[in-house]
Amino acid sequence: IGVSDPMAEGGLSSDGRVALVRLQYPVVDDLRASDLAGLKRTLAEEQVGSPLRIEAGGDLFFAFEQPRNTLGELVGLLVAVLVLLLAFGSVVAMGLPIALALFGLTLGISSLPLIDHVVAIPSFSTVMASMVGLGVGIDYALFLVTRHREHLAGGTDVVEAAALAVATAGRAVVFAGGTVVVSILGLAVAGMPALTAAGLAISLVVVLMVLAAITLLPALLRLAGHNIDRFGLPHRRRRRLRREPMWHRWGAHVSAHAAAYAVAGTAVLLAVSAPALALRLGFPDEGNLPSSRTERRAYDTVADGFGPGTNGPLVVAVRLAGDIGVADRVQAAVAADPGIAAVAPPRVDGAAGVAVVVAVPRTAPQDAATVATIERLRSTVLPAAVAGTGASAHVGGQTASFADLGNRVEDRLPLFVAAVVALSFVLLTIVFRSILVPLKAAVLNLLSIGASYGVLVMVFQWQWGASLIGVHAAVPIVSFIPMLMFAIVFGLSMDYEVFLLSRIREHYAATGDNEASVIEGLAGTGRVITSAALIMVSVFVGFVFGDDPTVKMLGLGLATAIAIDATVVRMVLVPATMKLLGNANWWLPSWLDRRLPRLEPESAPA
Repeated sequence: IGVSDPMAEGGLSSDGRVALVRLQYPVVDDLRASDLAGLKRTLAEEQVGSPLRIEAGGDLFFAFEQPRNTLGELVGLLVAVLVLLLAFGSVVAMGLPIALALFGLTLGISSLPLIDHVVAIPSFSTVMASMVGLGVGIDYALFLVTRHREHLAGGTDVVEAAALAVATAGRAVVFAGGTVVVSILGLAVAGMPALTAAGLAISLVVVLMVLAAITLLPALLRLAGHNIDRFGLPHRRRRRLRREPMWHRWGAHVSAHAAAYAVAGTAVLLAVSAPALALRLGFPDEGNLPSSRTERRAYDTVADGFGPGTNGPLVVAVRLAGDIGVADRVQAAVAADPGIAAVAPPRVDGAAGVAVVVAVPRTAPQDAATVATIERLRSTVLPAAVAGTGASAHVGGQTASFADLGNRVEDRLPLFVAAVVALSFVLLTIVFRSILVPLKAAVLNLLSIGASYGVLVMVFQWQWGASLIGVHAAVPIVSFIPMLMFAIVFGLSMDYEVFLLSRIREHYAATGDNEASVIEGLAGTGRVITSAALIMVSVFVGFVFGDDPTVKMLGLGLATAIAIDATVVRMVLVPATMKLLGNANWWLPSWLDRRLPRLEPESAPA
């Protein structure tokens, strides 16, 4: 609806080499990805035969530019293929989870436009849904195929083996997938529409992956028949025993030194979690994108010509209350603040009784100093400028909005974490008929997620090894990443929790021997859990090497959390603490046992 004139509005740099033209669009909700495509097309046409170099960035790119696919994602998928091949020892068995995940992902991503008709989905939702969907799709298929092959190895016919796999592992998949969906939909607690919409997109993909696992996969297993072990690796034979000697020995070793492993494992997680105390929420600006992106080149050009703060101007809206002179006083007060580099003349609409003052900070949009300037304007400068006039003034713009988003997340995160932990406690209490098992799981989940937060701080804020993943400057943690990570990791960790504890409880119900049950449960699930975690980690790490810093953070955070959960937590702390707690693991007051519903996520049918 408007285009600034750089010659008339101070849009020309002091050396005359850079011109800044600002485009003002109508209401953002009325814009679509086609508007961004039209802008790109127009700029490309203007540069044909012209000596000018034209670059663009801003809100329109943030809203609609899709993160690009990278080689890292393909490498992550290839690593998943290799892990499955080593785990199953068969090309056919390896291909089934990959085929299922790709089919479910294609169906899920192509279904997202249906949600977009109801609620606007942020552009980053697609890549996040792909990341989570691909990981859970392969994992769920891995659990089912593993159970199916176990039954085949025991002499069961193909159809019955597939049915038993769905009746046991399939129930666990539905339970785990439902937990992932519920926890992600819990993002609505944050009260942020964009985050809620992203949660809807991710949840849809997870639901479709679960449905594909319990419907399409059994059909593929029936078609594969006994050929599922065809094209095996040399010197590999089909595993006929659920218990594996290596994991049995490891379980016995941890059980024999339970106290030492419990203390050491907890100390490691606390040490890695410590940097999370320095977590600074914000939003990386376009200066963190690769130089191949026009947004990055536009950012650098504007910063060189006008200063870094020009990339994130602050918009001060003033309600005049009948006194037009208030706009000039606001302009003078804002200009006098040490964090402000320049202030444009106020634009006054006398009929509406509103004025707009655009201020340029001295520092970049993502800098902590810029956030401090915004807080100072709101708390001190503007109230003093309008005091006694009846007028009001408010600071807005994208930079201020991102700062507000960080504050909102900080306020809502404790409530969200408490809700998720409470949900996990209730679900695990119902499933495992215990008080201490779900309490231990909640504490360990908090430690593993805290450690992943600590890794994010070390890499993105402290720059430890950041250049290895294409991050060359310190950046704040994207405001909604901690909350989104917590929701996703909680759901995914429940997969491993249910898979391991179901086997432990199964042995305990049969023998009453807590220590032996822990060892047998670990022996029966160790290979599957580590294989599933390695697949999930490889998929998430593949997204770390993309262009978008938001996707990098989520990929690294999820990969770290899953790696810690499947190794330090699931393979060390769970067996160690369960050995120390002994039979108290399975204590539940009789009055509560009578009132709780029965829910068996992975029980063999009679």
